[in-house]
Amino acid sequence: MDFKLQICLSLWPWLVGLTVNLSGVLPILNFFFCYDNIIDHFFCDISPVLKLSCSDTSLVELEVFLFSMPLFILPCGFIIVTYVYIFLTILKIPSTTGKQKTFSTCSSHLIVVVTFYGTLIAKYMIPSVGHSSLINKIVSLLHTLFTPLLNPIIYSLRNQDIKVALKKMVGQ
Repeated sequence: MDFKLQICLSLWPWLVGLTVNLSGVLPILNFFFCYDNIIDHFFCDISPVLKLSCSDTSLVELEVFLFSMPLFILPCGFIIVTYVYIFLTILKIPSTTGKQKTFSTCSSHLIVVVTFYGTLIAKYMIPSVGHSSLINKIVSLLHTLFTPLLNPIIYSLRNQDIKVALKKMVGQ
């Protein structure tokens, strides 16, 4: 990998992230806020800020939805295609033990990916009309806290020493 490719691979995610976020934030700068200035959330996310506005937020909500589609579909599609190739390769492994070990590794990663993308879909791609702020907070917690905590647990349970220690601790 040459230096030019390294720079491109580093800059593009930053530029895309900046562009997508600015497309939602810049219109909000012109909004009028007539309610409390207290955001009922764990962090300053776009949907609780939009709820505080007296202005018409439908255009910004549409922008967030439209920008989230390719940012979800492209990586998710890449992961799906990659897993199809992985599963086809796994099916070619002659030994049952080899298949089980490989599926175990892939299933651990797949659980984390499904949890991560599932909460993103629930948070940003499903319309929030009718959702309570409590549901929004729970989904945000799942996305920001549960997924990173789940990751080491899932990968640790694949380790035989951890499994033995966990069985001793539970008393089996």
